[in-house]
Amino acid sequence: MRAVLLHRVISRIEMATTTDTAQPTAGTPDRGFLTISRFPYRTIAMGTVGSTLLMLAALGAGGILIRDPVLGHGPLSWIRYGHGRALANALLYTGFALVVWAWVRLGRYALAGRIGSRPILIAALCWMAPLLVSPPLFTRDVFSYLAQGAQLLHGLDPYANGPAELSVLPNVVQNVHPLWQTTPAPYGPLFLLISKGIVSITQDDMIAGVVLTRVVLLVGLGMTLWALPRLVARLGGKLPVALWVAVASPMMVIHLFGGPHNDLMMLGFLAIGVLAALERRHVIAVVLVTVGMLIKPTAAVALPFLVWMWAADLPGPSKVRNFLKAGAASVALFLGVFVAGTWISLGSLNLGWWSGLSAPQLIANWLNFPTGIGEAVYTLIHLVANVPPSPFVTIARAIAMVGLVAFGLRQWWLSRNGGKEAVYRAAITLLAVAILMPPTLPWYLTWGFVLISAFPWQRRNLSAVVAVSVFVTLVYYPTGEQALYDWTFIAVVVVASLYAAASLLRPDPLGLISAWRKPREEFLPEPAPTGRG
Repeated sequence: MRAVLLHRVISRIEMATTTDTAQPTAGTPDRGFLTISRFPYRTIAMGTVGSTLLMLAALGAGGILIRDPVLGHGPLSWIRYGHGRALANALLYTGFALVVWAWVRLGRYALAGRIGSRPILIAALCWMAPLLVSPPLFTRDVFSYLAQGAQLLHGLDPYANGPAELSVLPNVVQNVHPLWQTTPAPYGPLFLLISKGIVSITQDDMIAGVVLTRVVLLVGLGMTLWALPRLVARLGGKLPVALWVAVASPMMVIHLFGGPHNDLMMLGFLAIGVLAALERRHVIAVVLVTVGMLIKPTAAVALPFLVWMWAADLPGPSKVRNFLKAGAASVALFLGVFVAGTWISLGSLNLGWWSGLSAPQLIANWLNFPTGIGEAVYTLIHLVANVPPSPFVTIARAIAMVGLVAFGLRQWWLSRNGGKEAVYRAAITLLAVAILMPPTLPWYLTWGFVLISAFPWQRRNLSAVVAVSVFVTLVYYPTGEQALYDWTFIAVVVVASLYAAASLLRPDPLGLISAWRKPREEFLPEPAPTGRG
């Protein structure tokens, strides 16, 4: 009997180590969820170990350099080839699993009210810290950033030609993905100015360039962190949940920061600009969102919604007159900031970057919904007729573009009363742009999530956020190449995403952890009989 009791006590202790505080047992009130728990050290440590594994494994499996000055051809270079690379990939995905596991656990605590916003913020920063010095993860875009900044630094027009025209800084040029070697820059002039400043410091040192880019992009993260509590206060959400969705998620930690991607800085200006509009500081709002557009043009989607917010705050009974006043003022501010920002960044009013916006459309895969529809229709027709795929994709994209314009106009019209409604409509329009406008890249979904995270959420909707976050992070290989047509791999990704989503609603939803405990109970010795049989 003592052996049985001792085993049960040990089992309870082991169960407690799977969470930071003991979970309530079935049939008892969830009293533990009604009070603040201890600081979730183990959960934060789990994610930190995971991100450290990501950083180390990325040396062999991430966006590694063509000529690596760290590993090179030395004794550690084996991690980049053959079995060494396979081991690096295994470690990388293990690290990713730990980060997601920690994130989901943290989300359960936040939803239950067991922790406040401070542990979530500390967790996100701890998980980002190892990635500061990591090779790029799941992308090679940062190499294009540096190459385009180098073009501007050496007097070349990044909007006229690709980085291949650069005859200096060979390390910078050769690490750009072949698809973008001859492609003009699709980014705003202000970001090219920032990239120019980075390259002027780091020159041909790609490792220093990547690290300094991350440091600079932390400005955008800081702006988002400053704005988010104030957005939550005005939009009715819960700050721990908002931080969990917008800051601690794999899309932010691994994609935007680990990538890194310039969307991180654009989102900072967007978040503060929307906050300024809610606080009736509309001039500042338009200026900040326009500056965000000069970093990445997507921020322009929010500008028409700011006009309604401004018009709704103007005095007077005539909504038409207020709209015209707000619209005229917004257009004047936009043009002034746009012209000044472009001139300061490029030294001239170079509008060639508008033509560069079509460059990303070269990416064609089914992650972009209309592209996937076009490819599916082509596949069916190709069974009976030998036809090229491009017309089907082109037509599907054109139809989706018409639908996107109609959707955006409807959301804009529904925002005519301004306030919270306009912010919500702007957020879902940004999500629609990310999904329907080619291309759809995984980190694009953060455009809408950062704003919509400040609204109230239902648990099941948050589980969908978990599924999407895990899925879109994994559909590209750690090297930055797409994995979307590796159907076996995608099947595994779907299963992992659904399991992570279910884990937010119920710890260990399939009983995988408890299954390891039950067999041990079966082999315990039977208690000795007592009494007189």
